[in-house]
Amino acid sequence: MASLDPYIARENPMEIWTRLAWAALALLHVPPAAVAVAPSLTERLYGADPHGEIGILVVHRGVLFAAVAVLAAWAVLDPGVRRSAAVMMALSVCGFLAVYARAGFPPGPLRTIALADTAALLPLAVVVVAAFR
Repeated sequence: MASLDPYIARENPMEIWTRLAWAALALLHVPPAAVAVAPSLTERLYGADPHGEIGILVVHRGVLFAAVAVLAAWAVLDPGVRRSAAVMMALSVCGFLAVYARAGFPPGPLRTIALADTAALLPLAVVVVAAFR
């Protein structure tokens, strides 16, 4: 596990930026993960009835996003998981953007997700470069 030494940036300036990028990616995945513990958010965030079939799938999706957020938070502290975590983040962020584009860039709640994932491309690039350099 990586040292939590606050002076690590002196040894490797890229490490502080990498940790900040991982933290940003973890935070990005918290709102969709929150649906797992607060199913009523499915209506506000996605316009889906939390008790309907789609709502149940969205709540399950929230559980999966919780796993993604935990993995990103873990990568803040443990460089040993960063390669696997970088692949997972790339699949999450780029995967949604590809699906959204294939659907013709529909308006509504999905556009907000697309904007957030587009903003996540910068920290994603940082973590991918750091993980595979």
